[in-house]
Amino acid sequence: MNGKKLQQMAAECAEGLPGTALEHPFGPEWDVHKVRGKVFMLITDVTGEPMVIVKSAPDEAAALREQHSEITPGYHMNKKHWITLEGGGSLDRGLVEELVTDSYLLVVANLPKEQQPVDPATFAGHDRTQR
Repeated sequence: MNGKKLQQMAAECAEGLPGTALEHPFGPEWDVHKVRGKVFMLITDVTGEPMVIVKSAPDEAAALREQHSEITPGYHMNKKHWITLEGGGSLDRGLVEELVTDSYLLVVANLPKEQQPVDPATFAGHDRTQR
């Protein structure tokens, strides 16, 4: 899948998640997706290549980087907790949607209970207790 399609799929997935908002705090070249004011995904072309940056559990991030050449450490983010997705052959819609949703749930899980738009342990069949 090409980079623009990757960005489009990631944005569509983010827009369908409860309590999210799209902002541009770093200028028009950065789409910043937040849940309750906390960033869970960034989309940009600032390097000249389309990219999507999402949060990931450190052990999962390392495994993903080993399995997919299109997944690298987070661009301008904490390299342990964020990953960058770029267009390429091994990323498909299912994986992109899973990574965006996982990023969202990681952020939601750290919100105070009363601010959580969903239960991060059970949302959409993502049982995080089984990981």
